[in-house]
Amino acid sequence: MRSGSRFRSSLKGFTYLAVAVAVSLVTLLGINLTPEPRVLRTTVPHRFDASDPQFAKSMSSYSQGQMSNANAVQTLVNGDEIFPSMLEAIGAARTTIDMETYIYWSGSVGYEFATALAAKAREGVEVRVLVDWVGSLPFDEDLIRIMTTAGVSFERYRPLHWYTLDRVNNRTHRKLLIVDGQVAFTGGVGIADNWRGKARNPNEWRDTHYQIKGPAVSAFQAAFAENWLEATGETLQGEKFYPILDPVGVLSAQLILSSQPNGSENMELMMLAAIAAAKDHLRIGMAYFVPDDIALAQILDARKRGVSVDVIVPNSLTDVPVVRKSSRYFWGDLLRAGVRIFEFQPTMYHPKLLIVDDVWSSFGSANLDERSLRLNDEATLNVYGDDFAKTQIDLFNQDLARSRQVSLDEWEARPLREKITDWVASRLRSQL
Repeated sequence: MRSGSRFRSSLKGFTYLAVAVAVSLVTLLGINLTPEPRVLRTTVPHRFDASDPQFAKSMSSYSQGQMSNANAVQTLVNGDEIFPSMLEAIGAARTTIDMETYIYWSGSVGYEFATALAAKAREGVEVRVLVDWVGSLPFDEDLIRIMTTAGVSFERYRPLHWYTLDRVNNRTHRKLLIVDGQVAFTGGVGIADNWRGKARNPNEWRDTHYQIKGPAVSAFQAAFAENWLEATGETLQGEKFYPILDPVGVLSAQLILSSQPNGSENMELMMLAAIAAAKDHLRIGMAYFVPDDIALAQILDARKRGVSVDVIVPNSLTDVPVVRKSSRYFWGDLLRAGVRIFEFQPTMYHPKLLIVDDVWSSFGSANLDERSLRLNDEATLNVYGDDFAKTQIDLFNQDLARSRQVSLDEWEARPLREKITDWVASRLRSQL
């Protein structure tokens, strides 16, 4: 009797514990899946065009992105241009190399970067590498050993611990490389073999990266320093990180950052304000295009003003099919309003590009989706200038020529099964 009573008592205690653990896990999951309360609750009104000097002044004010002048920006198209340029800059480093990325996967590209970074560390260059814990999960430990045994400081951003479970959904999606505090790279590319080649087939992803020189580089260094401080507690300061940067070009630029637990509204406000400033033509090229209701309303408001709107997104070759399905659910109102939506055909389309009229361009790591605007740490560079905007429009048009336009009739004629799964995917919008 006593043995049976003790058994029932133990079983009851175990049941209570299991229930408590389950409730805690569900609560924790709910916290992680619920974005921070929204700061922006309505669209940005159209007050002036992107060519108006007030546009740049307002951007500097409410996006907290310091404007710098006399910069030079080089556009690098696809892996065959991007990786050699980054590796060349690493090879020329004399004092510091700071790299932050969401994706660092195993493979030949990962090995090339690991050995190049290790070689510079052995020469005495201070090398720091910060990779996101989630984005770098498919990472060969041998590559880490190649770097760390040579003296590279390697850290994972926000690794999973019991005391960090409330922030496991907040990742760094930034793609930053800063060399000697004098040259910076950003864009959409991760360190992985997926990006090798020239976007000729499904094994060669389409993407764009950018090399930046001039005063704007200091902002990139500060962005890396912000996340490195959180990951390691080390403060980066002094001339080796922030040297005097001479004028090297004619472009005005500002780096916009989003971060959690605060600061994410800067990126969202910047994108909405840019769309609001469109007068003639809005071009959007996004790997993951899942705008929330306010961003959708902002785009539709541009159409009401007569602005032409072209959007390029991936086709079925996307690496995250649920994002495409969620995006597609919201296309109806856009297509009915005259927004032209194109699906890039040859391979996965991974750029993040926003062009307003022919005067302003924005690129970096942020997509036009809630994950980028409300959950991730992101970095996007805004560039002011007609000539540079023309280069981005030419590139956008080249991608447009390799894309297929989606009609309203085609969208409406989707099979019922696809309409249902698109709707289900749209319920996950805040996480995509």
